[in-house]
Amino acid sequence: MSDHLVFHMGKFAARFPTDRQYAKNHMWAMATETGYRFGLSAYAVRLLQDVYFLDWTVDPGTQLKAGQAIGCIESEKAESDLFAPICGRLTQINADVLADPAQINVDTYGAGWLFEIEGSGNELLSPAEYLDHLTYAWSLAQKTIKGQANE
Repeated sequence: MSDHLVFHMGKFAARFPTDRQYAKNHMWAMATETGYRFGLSAYAVRLLQDVYFLDWTVDPGTQLKAGQAIGCIESEKAESDLFAPICGRLTQINADVLADPAQINVDTYGAGWLFEIEGSGNELLSPAEYLDHLTYAWSLAQKTIKGQANE
């Protein structure tokens, strides 16, 4: 793996390769010829823990808006909707990870990729910007975990 940055989530260290960009919805983005390949960041995988189900509500060829619901994911810790990280046309869904979502846990930044979108990615963050975003996101996550979300 390339060089990486580290974000400490309590006792767990989440690693983030610096050869890609990140979305505020905790997905990594690797540039392709026409857009980006996306997967869940180590931060998201750590919060979800063992992913065992993945489903898409959109098909390749669909024009997406940033923030549009595109599917759902289930894990040991949570059920969550998945949202498009950028505007663009969905060009590919990783059929291998759909058949075996555990790849997300095993190879987050490789075989565990989710989908590809043809688009500009202007909304994406650099690794350093994503680390700054995580500082804020982690403080909210800790309050939620501890039942203090409304404080």
